Amino acid sequence: MTPGGAMADEDVFDVVVVGAGPVGENVAGRVVRGGLTVAVVEERLAGGECAYYACVPSKALLRPMELAAEVNRMPGLELRGPIDAPAVLARRDQTVSHLDDRGQVSWIEDLPATFVRGRGRLAGPLRVEVAGPDGTRSLRARHAVVIATGSDPLIPDVPGLPEARPWTNREATSVQQVPKRLVVIGGGPVACEMAQALHSLGAHETTMLVRGDRLLTRVEPFAGELLAASLRESGIDVRFGRSVTEIRRPAPDGPVTVHTDDGASVEADEVLLATGRRPAVRGIGLDTAGLAADGPIEVDASMRATGAPWLYAVGDVNGRSLLTHMGKYQARVCGDVIVARAFGAPDDRPDLRDTADDRGAPQVIFTDPQICAVGRTESQARADGFTVRAVEYDMGAVEGAYLRAENYTGRAKMVLDEDRRVLLGVTFAGPGVADLLHGATIAVAGEVPLDRLWHAVPAFPTVSEIWLRLLEEYGL
Repeated sequence: MTPGGAMADEDVFDVVVVGAGPVGENVAGRVVRGGLTVAVVEERLAGGECAYYACVPSKALLRPMELAAEVNRMPGLELRGPIDAPAVLARRDQTVSHLDDRGQVSWIEDLPATFVRGRGRLAGPLRVEVAGPDGTRSLRARHAVVIATGSDPLIPDVPGLPEARPWTNREATSVQQVPKRLVVIGGGPVACEMAQALHSLGAHETTMLVRGDRLLTRVEPFAGELLAASLRESGIDVRFGRSVTEIRRPAPDGPVTVHTDDGASVEADEVLLATGRRPAVRGIGLDTAGLAADGPIEVDASMRATGAPWLYAVGDVNGRSLLTHMGKYQARVCGDVIVARAFGAPDDRPDLRDTADDRGAPQVIFTDPQICAVGRTESQARADGFTVRAVEYDMGAVEGAYLRAENYTGRAKMVLDEDRRVLLGVTFAGPGVADLLHGATIAVAGEVPLDRLWHAVPAFPTVSEIWLRLLEEYGL
């Protein structure tokens, strides 16, 4: 043992971060900025799921579809001919750096931080063992270990599923040959986005099998209804109330048949599973910290794990919010609070606690129409005991929206706490509404009083005039 308590063959850092996705990278950046040393461990690609198989490539596939829809809504600019799928896929490959993470590794090393390639596993308090290509490397942290390993697709237990080799988001976003017939199982954001993207790129027979009675169950019902209508109008077969009972693919490269509980079946070239995600923590040694091996890792508002004061968990692994931007927000909180505690500085400042998750995370679903929301839905607000009033408005009746397209279809809703006269949640559904979300996020997070919000004047003629119409509908 060395005088500091480390074993002679250990590499010692102030902080060890396990996971080099955007969340882990943000922790490392904040820790280095605060004057601490850090090692970042990654088994797969530095940059994480978001950069290579989720947020970035999916939006690269969705953007041409969005533009095509926008053009077709404007008289005189109708799109002539199909979208050039090979060109779209080539652009997608550029956005993910052709699955080459050398640039991302260089970014980490330039922080500066030490990048360690391999699978990290907790080996007791403040210790991480990394099984890499050159053997096992032992790391010790002086102050904290941070778990930022993200999440993996949730694979349901369905007869014949493993043999059918279904797609997850990874195969869907990295597709090189778009199947002509596609079955999508699920009705959440990934299912909706990828069904629409792949359908526009050549999956002409796309069927969505949704177990529940609507899409996007975590947002206001009207948003899912508008999206379902758009999907069906484009030719996608959306079937509600269908549970998959069996999947068969007799030949490895042959068609796959999906059977549902109503006795029907659908034949396709590929099946995409989009039925949820689970924390990617299996086999990383949580039991050595006295925690449940399968997660999620329970944390307090500073991202410190319950029962293990040296361990922190950020992003999908803590189960608070499975959104990249919220994981990055948690990472900033986490990195800064670790620095404060390391130097004995006050660690109870407001910026050193996660409060955004409690109010409701902002989210955009990049379908056509786009769906975006922040804060609580009306049903959530009522369940939480607030005195609630909800106001809705037809976005197509706003002058700025009408100028974008004569058949602009959209809707907006705000949920209010009547006792305090502040917003609890806002939802927009319509073409291009994502640009409205941050204003709503500021209003919700800042608890801006309605009487003050009334004086935030929207520019004419823009879609942001929806704020004026909603407030007028409320009675201001």
